[in-house]
Amino acid sequence: MIHKGGCHCGKVLFEVEAPEDLEVTECNCSICSKAGILHLIVDKSQFKLLSGGNHLSTYTFDTHEAKHLFCKTCGIKSFYIPRSHPDGYSVNARCLDDANIKSINITQFDGKNWEKNIDQLRASREK
Repeated sequence: MIHKGGCHCGKVLFEVEAPEDLEVTECNCSICSKAGILHLIVDKSQFKLLSGGNHLSTYTFDTHEAKHLFCKTCGIKSFYIPRSHPDGYSVNARCLDDANIKSINITQFDGKNWEKNIDQLRASREK
């Protein structure tokens, strides 16, 4: 199923292929908890930026592996390239239009202790 989404001002728009019943992760690390991200992890092939690439700004910190992409106009982080899945995207499920979403199942992730817990998260996604 194709879900449409974007930032608050509408300059950044995208599509993502995902089921109507979403499996997302809520992380308690410093940036995710402050931004309220619900991570829908997808392969690059499942994501398509429709417009607004020129309105994106990149923020990195700590290891500089994750590429946090924000709309320059409204500041919303609709999606980014996560350190845990550098060949994919983390789409913020809160930035999806809800027309095609049947349900959202949220799994908690202890990102405050990222290094200790990342292997467990990856293993659970491979099932």
